[in-house]
Amino acid sequence: MRVYVPLTLPGLAEAYKTGELGNGPFTAYAVTPALREWYLSDDIEELEYAALSRAALASLRLLADDPDAGRRRVVVAVDVPDGAATTDPDRGLDPSALGEVTVAVTVPLAKAAAVHVDADDAEQDVAAAAQALEAADGGDDDAQFVVDGADDHELLWFATQEIPNLVDRA
Repeated sequence: MRVYVPLTLPGLAEAYKTGELGNGPFTAYAVTPALREWYLSDDIEELEYAALSRAALASLRLLADDPDAGRRRVVVAVDVPDGAATTDPDRGLDPSALGEVTVAVTVPLAKAAAVHVDADDAEQDVAAAAQALEAADGGDDDAQFVVDGADDHELLWFATQEIPNLVDRA
């Protein structure tokens, strides 16, 4: 199963140093039944993009909690064994939990398929979005507009061999 792990640049640097994305349990995002129902598509590429987008939002939340981290969202795509990622049935169709899974196993960074990171030109919008996130969560429409502005920036795709260059920016 392909999962998308939200990180920050310092989090990616730590994963590179330790060789592990997480030693379980940790939160990731995937194409879940609830995400399929919400997105209303049978196209697996569209569904995976939706899961990646959910992970990008989770990365933004990590940035909001870590003001010292570089203002770039980071998502690592990795394949885990079937059954290693599970959904929480109690969260069901909770909009904040769409696509959310818990990965219960240790995941070596070497198993990563790719890394998705914001381009340098996204930093200002991502910084503003991280700062506005709490107000947006509270229902402030103007703040939500700022948060949505981060989504105007597509995450760039990087091969796993490029991780050392990415963590130099951490």
